[in-house]
Amino acid sequence: MTELNDEALLRYSRHILLPEIDVEGQRRLLAARVLVVGAGGLGSPVALYLASAGVGSITLADDDQVELTNLQRQIAHDMQSLGVNKAASAARRMHAMNPAVQVHALAARLQGEDLQAAVSAHDLVLDCSDNFATRHAVNRASVLARVPLVSGAAVRFAGQLAVFDPRQPGTPCYHCLFAEEGEVGDGPCATFGVLSPLVGVIGSLQAVEAIKLLAGHAAVTGRLTLYDALSGEFRQLRFPRDPACPVCGGRHA
Repeated sequence: MTELNDEALLRYSRHILLPEIDVEGQRRLLAARVLVVGAGGLGSPVALYLASAGVGSITLADDDQVELTNLQRQIAHDMQSLGVNKAASAARRMHAMNPAVQVHALAARLQGEDLQAAVSAHDLVLDCSDNFATRHAVNRASVLARVPLVSGAAVRFAGQLAVFDPRQPGTPCYHCLFAEEGEVGDGPCATFGVLSPLVGVIGSLQAVEAIKLLAGHAAVTGRLTLYDALSGEFRQLRFPRDPACPVCGGRHA
């Protein structure tokens, strides 16, 4: 297990003070390998909080470049990042915050065998993408590799969060909740708009769930958290596994 030197004990002291994390949980974080798909609005707070929390190895995958319109909400980037790949830009910021964390920037849209290999090589995947096609692809890879998935989405004033853990028998996957037929176009924020702090709220919640999982806490699955920024209300809906789901339906047969 990864040991904590004096500097690490000081840096992560506020985590270590929490009995639910303590030294053992922080060691788990330092030893963890996490894949973050998307380094935009959701991926920015996810990446920064995971790096600051001491997650030992973080892979960021995004094939897009930083544009001026991104800076309204994608807080991992700044004016010096314009024209730079988003994964590389976020990795630079993460390294500045915590040089002890290993950050691997992939300037690519992971798909097919590459996506499956990437998910399989990590302990946890966070879906911070902005389209249904990628969300379903990441879900399929998560189920096949039996790697937990933390999924988030945000558009206009509405955000959602769910955790999926295919290691737990009988638990649902993303496809059980959302059918694959639907909007598959990229960049809904460019079409519908999004409140800038909303992605920070949902991305931060994704980071919370990721850190709990990595520190050794069991995932709370089968629950969709909805946030309405206009009303300020959170709602939680429970959903079961679909026995006819083409992705996970026969997983525990």
